Amino acid sequence: MAKKPSKLDRFKVSNSRRLRAGSTDAETKLWKHLWRIPIEGTHFRRQVSIGRYFADLACHQIGLIVELDGRQHAEDAAGRYDAQRTAFLESEGYHVIRFWNAEVTDEIEAVLDTIFAIVQQRQILLAEADHFHPTPARRADPLSQGEGEEP
Repeated sequence: MAKKPSKLDRFKVSNSRRLRAGSTDAETKLWKHLWRIPIEGTHFRRQVSIGRYFADLACHQIGLIVELDGRQHAEDAAGRYDAQRTAFLESEGYHVIRFWNAEVTDEIEAVLDTIFAIVQQRQILLAEADHFHPTPARRADPLSQGEGEEP
């Protein structure tokens, strides 16, 4: 039987939907153009709940968050809040990149190029990490005697 979602989970889903419905022009534009980046093995989502925050765009597979900032983020209080938020997201293993809304509106190609370069960089870093620190696949049963050994 499926576990019933908690009030907090229902609130987060509802808030994500509300934020997606009220997307800024820059968020909508970037979302519509993001598919043009050849980023196999990744899947971006909009208004993703991570802890007590909502990321504008997030790709869990490579641990990347893209934030789009309007003029209000240039104010001191907003800058402090953004720094605190970024520190939390980075402590959760994400790499956060930020663009001004005007950059998305006026220079979408440059924004897409930057995201593509960072996606490639993150994929390489993760591949190298897996190479040096392999995580075995989960199994329901322990290995049988001699299983997995070369003959």
